[in-house]
Amino acid sequence: MATDPYALFDQWFGEARASERNESEAMAVATAGADQRPSVRMVLLKAHGPEGFTFYTHEGSAKGDNLRQNPQAALLFHWKSLFRQVRIEGPVERVSDAEADAYFATRGRDSQLGAWASDQSRPLDSRATFEQRFEEAKRRFEGRDVPRPATWGGYRVVPDRIEFWTAREHRLHERRLFTRDADRWVEGLLYP
Repeated sequence: MATDPYALFDQWFGEARASERNESEAMAVATAGADQRPSVRMVLLKAHGPEGFTFYTHEGSAKGDNLRQNPQAALLFHWKSLFRQVRIEGPVERVSDAEADAYFATRGRDSQLGAWASDQSRPLDSRATFEQRFEEAKRRFEGRDVPRPATWGGYRVVPDRIEFWTAREHRLHERRLFTRDADRWVEGLLYP
């Protein structure tokens, strides 16, 4: 058995990148706000390592609101071609502005402009309104770099639980659970 869940994740993620036809970095993010109502959606993993698992979004989105009220999240990677999934749970912290700026600068220009045009998760009266706002953002930043909006940033899930699930015949699956105990990881097995 491995004792470093990050090394095991790196191995599995590398294999998923080689075998998954569509976005191996796609993960479900589950949050719950003060009302404790769960909410889940797909996002893309943008960084990972011993410091945690990072994604970016509009901070006024439903997930941003939930994370402000209850800074805990669960992540799920499902790599169907490998018959594997990884579940991650833990507290969430915002990434630094410098980190968010650096990542935002790597996005395509239209994606950057879309971040300015969108009030993510808020009611929209028509697609035409969003397209108009996008065109306004294009004019506003014509001929210059698009800065990161103050309402757009990153979140890092700092795991205290990481589960590695492997499908086996007859539903006799393998489940390996790593739990954080102070500054070390403890590994155990779960019944399928």
